Amino acid sequence: MSVLPDVLEPGLWIVFCGTAAGRRSAEVEAYYAGRGNAFWPTLYRVGLTPRLLAPHEFRLLPRYGLGLTDLNQAEFGPDAGLTAAGFDPDGLRARIERVRPGIVAFTSKRAGREFYGRAVAYGWQAEGVGPARGFVLPSPSGAARAAWDVGWWQMLAAEPRPARGEE
Repeated sequence: MSVLPDVLEPGLWIVFCGTAAGRRSAEVEAYYAGRGNAFWPTLYRVGLTPRLLAPHEFRLLPRYGLGLTDLNQAEFGPDAGLTAAGFDPDGLRARIERVRPGIVAFTSKRAGREFYGRAVAYGWQAEGVGPARGFVLPSPSGAARAAWDVGWWQMLAAEPRPARGEE
């Protein structure tokens, strides 16, 4: 059973894939709900959403061509507390194959590293995720503030958005 429900459907432009739900997100059953998490303000700041959404509004993202999932759907909490057994790259690949978004954006280097099985750099990845292009973003978590750089989020948001039906 997943800690948080996927927000996935055919025709999405970008699916954001986190490592796992944080403790606060699991408690309130909403993505990126931790105090100090920059995910929702950043989506608005870089123009991916027309207004600032609150974490409990996560189910609205498909109307903006966006989706959500986690690589480790069985566990929650800080990265240091996650087990290798909880990560499911094959499950993510299958979910992405089913909905076929244009881009999968990992919201941390850890998520990208666990999926690809190697070290990753921020930005576009040479290998995609099934039919989708892969992109790695700096984590929006308040705990990762030292590595924060909104520029990578701006680069992703600047990608041309396909017209509906072209995804």
